[in-house]
Amino acid sequence: MDDVRARLAGRFGPDAEAWLAEVPALAASLASRRGFALGELFESGASSVVLRCRWPDGTPAVLKLSPDKTLLANQVEMLRVFTESGRVPAVLAADAEAGAMVLEEILPGTVAEDLPQASLPGQWGELLAALHSVPVPPRWRSDLRGRFEESFARIGRRLSEPAIAARIDEVTWQRAIRRCERLLDTQSTKVLLHGDLHPGNVLDGGPSRGLVAIDPKACVGDPCFDAVDYVVGGAGHEGVEARCQVVAAACGLDGDRLFAWSRVIAPMFVIAQLTYGGPEQALDELLALCRTDRSAIRPNG
Repeated sequence: MDDVRARLAGRFGPDAEAWLAEVPALAASLASRRGFALGELFESGASSVVLRCRWPDGTPAVLKLSPDKTLLANQVEMLRVFTESGRVPAVLAADAEAGAMVLEEILPGTVAEDLPQASLPGQWGELLAALHSVPVPPRWRSDLRGRFEESFARIGRRLSEPAIAARIDEVTWQRAIRRCERLLDTQSTKVLLHGDLHPGNVLDGGPSRGLVAIDPKACVGDPCFDAVDYVVGGAGHEGVEARCQVVAAACGLDGDRLFAWSRVIAPMFVIAQLTYGGPEQALDELLALCRTDRSAIRPNG
């Protein structure tokens, strides 16, 4: 719980401590009302506490609780939008007032980054095909442009930190913003994106189901975006450009656009590496990617 407490405090400030103290009683109350059995603490993120549980019919499930009730309600909505794809966890119950939802537990549940890498590009392509086949709901409020405006503003505030300023300057950051704008301006194909699809947010659902995506931040935009985190994760391994070629082919994506998106998010990966640590080889490759340029970007289609 110390790790959970630290992550929540980092996200929500000192109020997180009081909320966390109420979690046992809240979880017990929800279990009593819904008739499910509570289990042990599961892996929790920066915005929630997750507990294993068992639904009344025996289905293995997880109870997710968050002090940010709006965030959780949005996640419920996004999961339900993607339900027809079969590639997100089913929502078994939701309580917006309590800031809680119960999801099926994905089994075996191995995260994608720990799966055999040789077969992962093909599986990723199948996952994207399923997710991107979901029709965009009418008047969907979030798009990729708004997502990047928020990300560049939020993450860009960290450029003043000495350790980050030593590797990423304002010129590099503005270059990434201009590259992003060019890609956004040339979107001709738009789909409903998962919006936060990286190997840590993708689980093995078994042979009959394939990969399953968790924690969507659904927005509308270029289908390449749902592959770019996976591609940039090649830094320090086989290399971003080599992984880009394989993933683009497996996912039926424009390789030039996918590589261009990798240059957009490379500075963000640099900041993450400087914050959480990582091999210097990967950091050097990411910094080179921030500078690399190519020919004009073609519209996707």
